[in-house]
Amino acid sequence: MKLYLLQEIFTFGERFTVYDEHEAERYYVEGEVFSFGKKLHIYNAHEEEIALVHQELFSFPPTYAVKRGDLEIAAIVKEPSFFHQAYTVEGPGWQVEGDFSNHEYTIQKDGRLIATVSREWFSLGDSYEIDVKESADEVIALATALVIDAILSD
Repeated sequence: MKLYLLQEIFTFGERFTVYDEHEAERYYVEGEVFSFGKKLHIYNAHEEEIALVHQELFSFPPTYAVKRGDLEIAAIVKEPSFFHQAYTVEGPGWQVEGDFSNHEYTIQKDGRLIATVSREWFSLGDSYEIDVKESADEVIALATALVIDAILSD
């Protein structure tokens, strides 16, 4: 399943729309403007909140929790390193590696490909293609791309 994450540029706060490969709106994401730490709400096409991504304040290394309702389903952690960037997605046990400066990376579990993320360079606002393999949780993959975009933007 390919997802296309497009940032809306003329909005107050952060807002993304996520389309599937058939150009149908699948999700949209809204950031809270006045909050301590970054908070992103992920909604399905029926405007039902399906996940909340929020930055854990005062955590080292930088950590973002992904929740469905009251249940934490994943934590995205930037691994501390001076030489290269890497992320771990606790919960599903994913590792994220690649060329983060060019926004090109893969999500893997035990050497098996879960998803690839690549930035579309010639667009207004941030735009990404997320190619999620069938057995993966696409909401966690989407949350991972959103968190990495937020960390790289800061």
